[in-house]
Amino acid sequence: MKIIVLVKEVPDTYGDRKLNLATGLADRGAGDVVLDEIGERSLEVALSHADKNPGTEVVVVSMAPESAAATVRKGLAMGAGSAVQVVDEALHGADLGLTAEVLAAAIKRTGFDLVITGNLSTDGVGGVIPAMIAELLDVPQLTALSSVQISADSVSGTRIADAATLTVSAPLPALISVTEALPDARFPNFKGIMAAKKKPFETLSLADLGVVAEDPAAARSIMTAISEKPPRAAGVKITDEGDAGEKVAEFLIANRLA
Repeated sequence: MKIIVLVKEVPDTYGDRKLNLATGLADRGAGDVVLDEIGERSLEVALSHADKNPGTEVVVVSMAPESAAATVRKGLAMGAGSAVQVVDEALHGADLGLTAEVLAAAIKRTGFDLVITGNLSTDGVGGVIPAMIAELLDVPQLTALSSVQISADSVSGTRIADAATLTVSAPLPALISVTEALPDARFPNFKGIMAAKKKPFETLSLADLGVVAEDPAAARSIMTAISEKPPRAAGVKITDEGDAGEKVAEFLIANRLA
Protein backbone atom coordinates (compact mmCIF):
# COMPACT_ATOMS: atom_id res chain seq x y z
CA MET A 1 0.00 0.00 0.00
CA LYS A 2 1.22 3.48 -0.85
CA ILE A 3 0.05 6.29 1.45
CA ILE A 4 0.54 9.93 0.46
CA VAL A 5 0.61 12.43 3.32
CA LEU A 6 0.24 16.12 2.52
CA VAL A 7 2.37 18.41 4.70
CA LYS A 8 2.94 22.14 4.75
CA GLU A 9 5.41 24.66 6.14
CA VAL A 10 3.58 27.37 8.09
CA PRO A 11 4.48 30.32 10.33
CA ASP A 12 4.92 29.17 13.92
CA THR A 13 1.60 29.63 15.72
CA TYR A 14 3.49 30.59 18.87
CA GLY A 15 5.18 33.52 17.14
CA ASP A 16 4.09 36.68 15.35
CA ARG A 17 2.15 36.11 12.14
CA LYS A 18 1.92 39.07 9.79
CA LEU A 19 0.62 39.88 6.32
CA ASN A 20 2.57 41.74 3.71
CA LEU A 21 0.39 44.82 3.27
CA ALA A 22 1.52 45.26 -0.34
CA THR A 23 0.71 41.74 -1.54
CA GLY A 24 -1.80 40.46 1.00
CA LEU A 25 0.30 37.32 1.45
CA ALA A 26 1.70 35.91 4.67
CA ASP A 27 5.06 37.42 5.56
CA ARG A 28 6.96 34.19 6.13
CA GLY A 29 10.08 36.07 7.07
CA ALA A 30 8.43 37.70 10.09
CA GLY A 31 9.11 34.75 12.38
CA ASP A 32 9.95 31.08 12.63
CA VAL A 33 8.41 28.50 10.29
CA VAL A 34 7.51 24.93 11.21
CA LEU A 35 5.86 21.82 9.81
CA ASP A 36 2.13 22.29 10.39
CA GLU A 37 1.00 20.31 13.43
CA ILE A 38 -2.06 18.90 11.67
CA GLY A 39 0.23 17.62 8.93
CA GLU A 40 2.35 15.90 11.56
CA ARG A 41 -0.76 14.23 12.98
CA SER A 42 -1.70 13.08 9.47
CA LEU A 43 1.77 11.60 9.07
CA GLU A 44 1.46 9.85 12.42
CA VAL A 45 -1.68 8.09 11.18
CA ALA A 46 0.22 6.78 8.16
CA LEU A 47 3.33 5.81 10.13
CA SER A 48 1.31 4.00 12.81
CA HIS A 49 -0.32 1.92 10.08
CA ALA A 50 3.07 1.27 8.45
CA ASP A 51 4.53 0.12 11.80
CA LYS A 52 1.93 -2.67 11.92
CA ASN A 53 1.87 -3.47 8.21
CA PRO A 54 5.27 -4.17 6.63
CA GLY A 55 5.46 -3.18 2.98
CA THR A 56 3.50 0.04 3.47
CA GLU A 57 5.12 2.93 1.63
CA VAL A 58 4.66 6.42 3.11
CA VAL A 59 5.41 9.47 0.95
CA VAL A 60 5.19 13.08 2.11
CA VAL A 61 4.11 15.60 -0.53
CA SER A 62 4.26 19.38 -0.23
CA MET A 63 3.88 22.48 -2.38
CA ALA A 64 6.30 25.00 -0.92
CA PRO A 65 9.19 27.36 -1.69
CA GLU A 66 12.63 25.84 -2.13
CA SER A 67 13.57 27.19 1.31
CA ALA A 68 11.03 24.82 2.90
CA ALA A 69 13.01 21.70 1.97
CA ALA A 70 14.49 21.35 5.46
CA THR A 71 11.04 21.57 7.01
CA VAL A 72 9.58 18.99 4.61
CA ARG A 73 12.54 16.74 5.33
CA LYS A 74 11.35 16.52 8.94
CA GLY A 75 8.67 14.16 7.62
CA LEU A 76 11.45 11.85 6.46
CA ALA A 77 13.12 12.07 9.87
CA MET A 78 9.83 11.06 11.49
CA GLY A 79 9.72 7.91 9.36
CA ALA A 80 8.34 8.59 5.87
CA GLY A 81 10.16 6.70 3.14
CA SER A 82 10.41 9.48 0.56
CA ALA A 83 9.33 13.05 -0.15
CA VAL A 84 8.06 15.07 -3.10
CA GLN A 85 8.18 18.86 -3.07
CA VAL A 86 6.65 21.06 -5.78
CA VAL A 87 8.70 24.23 -6.21
CA ASP A 88 7.93 26.89 -8.81
CA GLU A 89 8.07 30.70 -8.79
CA ALA A 90 4.71 30.79 -10.59
CA LEU A 91 3.10 29.36 -7.45
CA HIS A 92 3.93 32.39 -5.33
CA GLY A 93 0.57 33.60 -4.07
CA ALA A 94 -1.34 30.58 -5.42
CA ASP A 95 -4.98 30.43 -4.34
CA LEU A 96 -6.83 27.35 -3.11
CA GLY A 97 -7.93 26.25 -6.57
CA LEU A 98 -4.43 26.27 -8.04
CA THR A 99 -2.99 24.69 -4.90
CA ALA A 100 -5.45 21.79 -5.15
CA GLU A 101 -4.74 21.36 -8.86
CA VAL A 102 -0.98 21.20 -8.31
CA LEU A 103 -1.17 18.83 -5.34
CA ALA A 104 -3.57 16.52 -7.20
CA ALA A 105 -1.19 16.41 -10.16
CA ALA A 106 1.74 15.57 -7.87
CA ILE A 107 -0.29 12.82 -6.18
CA LYS A 108 -1.31 11.31 -9.52
CA ARG A 109 2.30 11.35 -10.71
CA THR A 110 3.52 9.66 -7.53
CA GLY A 111 0.72 7.09 -7.39
CA PHE A 112 -1.34 6.29 -4.31
CA ASP A 113 -3.78 4.02 -2.53
CA LEU A 114 -4.64 6.48 0.23
CA VAL A 115 -4.11 10.22 0.69
CA ILE A 116 -4.07 11.62 4.24
CA THR A 117 -4.15 15.33 5.02
CA GLY A 118 -5.19 17.66 7.81
CA ASN A 119 -8.66 19.15 7.80
CA LEU A 120 -7.25 22.68 7.52
CA SER A 121 -3.89 24.39 7.80
CA THR A 122 -3.07 26.86 10.55
CA ASP A 123 -2.11 29.65 8.13
CA GLY A 124 -4.73 29.70 5.37
CA VAL A 125 -7.46 27.90 7.37
CA GLY A 126 -9.45 27.35 4.17
CA GLY A 127 -10.59 23.85 5.05
CA VAL A 128 -11.54 23.00 1.44
CA ILE A 129 -8.31 21.62 -0.01
CA PRO A 130 -9.04 17.95 0.93
CA ALA A 131 -12.44 17.99 -0.82
CA MET A 132 -11.04 19.80 -3.87
CA ILE A 133 -8.18 17.31 -4.27
CA ALA A 134 -10.52 14.33 -3.88
CA GLU A 135 -12.73 15.76 -6.63
CA LEU A 136 -9.74 16.21 -8.95
CA LEU A 137 -8.52 12.68 -8.18
CA ASP A 138 -12.06 11.31 -8.61
CA VAL A 139 -11.87 9.28 -5.38
CA PRO A 140 -14.12 9.06 -2.29
CA GLN A 141 -13.41 11.52 0.53
CA LEU A 142 -13.82 11.07 4.27
CA THR A 143 -13.22 14.45 5.88
CA ALA A 144 -12.75 15.76 9.42
CA LEU A 145 -12.16 12.34 10.96
CA SER A 146 -11.51 12.02 14.69
CA SER A 147 -10.42 8.38 14.39
CA VAL A 148 -9.09 6.31 11.49
CA GLN A 149 -8.92 2.60 10.66
CA ILE A 150 -7.10 1.45 7.54
CA SER A 151 -7.42 -2.03 6.02
CA ALA A 152 -6.02 -3.59 2.86
CA ASP A 153 -8.89 -2.41 0.68
CA SER A 154 -10.79 0.27 2.62
CA VAL A 155 -10.56 3.10 5.13
CA SER A 156 -13.05 4.06 7.82
CA GLY A 157 -13.37 6.42 10.75
CA THR A 158 -15.59 8.59 12.86
CA ARG A 159 -16.70 12.16 12.27
CA ILE A 160 -18.18 14.22 15.09
CA ALA A 161 -21.14 16.34 13.99
CA ASP A 162 -23.23 18.80 16.00
CA ALA A 163 -25.86 16.26 16.97
CA ALA A 164 -24.23 12.88 16.37
CA THR A 165 -21.08 10.86 15.84
CA LEU A 166 -20.95 9.41 12.34
CA THR A 167 -19.19 6.22 11.26
CA VAL A 168 -18.03 6.53 7.65
CA SER A 169 -16.08 4.28 5.28
CA ALA A 170 -14.88 4.12 1.69
CA PRO A 171 -13.05 1.68 -0.57
CA LEU A 172 -9.49 2.43 -1.65
CA PRO A 173 -8.19 4.46 -3.36
CA ALA A 174 -9.54 7.30 -1.24
CA LEU A 175 -8.66 10.55 0.51
CA ILE A 176 -9.18 11.36 4.17
CA SER A 177 -8.62 14.44 6.30
CA VAL A 178 -8.07 14.31 10.05
CA THR A 179 -8.66 16.66 12.96
CA GLU A 180 -6.65 17.49 16.08
CA ALA A 181 -8.47 14.65 17.87
CA LEU A 182 -5.87 12.30 16.38
CA PRO A 183 -2.79 11.47 18.50
CA ASP A 184 0.24 13.75 18.70
CA ALA A 185 3.01 12.97 16.23
CA ARG A 186 6.17 11.14 17.22
CA PHE A 187 9.41 13.08 17.63
CA PRO A 188 12.24 12.40 15.17
CA ASN A 189 15.10 10.59 16.89
CA PHE A 190 18.78 10.87 16.01
CA LYS A 191 18.69 7.72 13.88
CA GLY A 192 15.72 9.05 11.93
CA ILE A 193 17.34 12.45 11.39
CA MET A 194 20.51 10.85 10.00
CA ALA A 195 18.55 8.42 7.82
CA ALA A 196 16.47 11.28 6.38
CA LYS A 197 19.55 12.67 4.63
CA LYS A 198 19.76 9.58 2.41
CA LYS A 199 16.07 9.08 1.64
CA PRO A 200 14.68 9.97 -1.81
CA PHE A 201 13.65 13.63 -2.07
CA GLU A 202 12.19 14.65 -5.44
CA THR A 203 11.70 18.28 -6.43
CA LEU A 204 9.15 18.96 -9.16
CA SER A 205 8.18 22.02 -11.17
CA LEU A 206 4.87 22.92 -12.83
CA ALA A 207 6.35 21.77 -16.14
CA ASP A 208 7.05 18.34 -14.63
CA LEU A 209 3.40 18.10 -13.62
CA GLY A 210 1.97 19.50 -16.84
CA VAL A 211 0.20 22.30 -14.98
CA VAL A 212 0.03 25.73 -16.59
CA ALA A 213 -0.34 28.63 -14.16
CA GLU A 214 -0.82 32.23 -15.09
CA ASP A 215 -0.07 34.84 -12.44
CA PRO A 216 -2.27 33.24 -9.73
CA ALA A 217 -2.78 36.44 -7.77
CA ALA A 218 -4.10 38.24 -10.84
CA ALA A 219 -5.75 35.45 -12.81
CA ARG A 220 -7.46 33.31 -10.19
CA SER A 221 -8.24 35.59 -7.28
CA ILE A 222 -8.69 39.28 -6.61
CA MET A 223 -7.59 41.10 -3.46
CA THR A 224 -9.93 44.03 -2.93
CA ALA A 225 -8.39 45.55 0.20
CA ILE A 226 -6.04 44.82 3.08
CA SER A 227 -5.09 46.68 6.23
CA GLU A 228 -3.18 45.95 9.39
CA LYS A 229 -5.22 44.82 12.37
CA PRO A 230 -5.80 47.81 14.68
CA PRO A 231 -4.06 47.71 18.06
CA ARG A 232 -6.07 46.22 20.85
CA ALA A 233 -7.95 48.93 22.72
CA ALA A 234 -8.32 49.06 26.48
CA GLY A 235 -11.51 47.55 27.86
CA VAL A 236 -14.33 49.55 29.41
CA LYS A 237 -14.27 49.69 33.20
CA ILE A 238 -17.52 50.10 35.07
CA THR A 239 -17.48 51.32 38.67
CA ASP A 240 -20.46 50.12 40.64
CA GLU A 241 -22.20 53.10 42.17
CA GLY A 242 -25.51 51.37 42.43
CA ASP A 243 -26.17 51.57 38.69
CA ALA A 244 -23.62 49.03 37.38
CA GLY A 245 -26.38 46.82 36.01
CA GLU A 246 -27.76 49.64 33.90
CA LYS A 247 -24.30 50.58 32.63
CA VAL A 248 -23.57 46.97 31.62
CA ALA A 249 -26.90 46.78 29.80
CA GLU A 250 -26.20 50.06 27.98
CA PHE A 251 -22.76 48.81 26.96
CA LEU A 252 -24.14 45.57 25.58
CA ILE A 253 -26.87 47.37 23.63
CA ALA A 254 -24.46 49.97 22.26
CA ASN A 255 -22.14 47.22 20.99
CA ARG A 256 -25.03 45.11 19.67
CA LEU A 257 -24.21 42.31 22.08
CA ALA A 258 -27.71 42.08 23.53
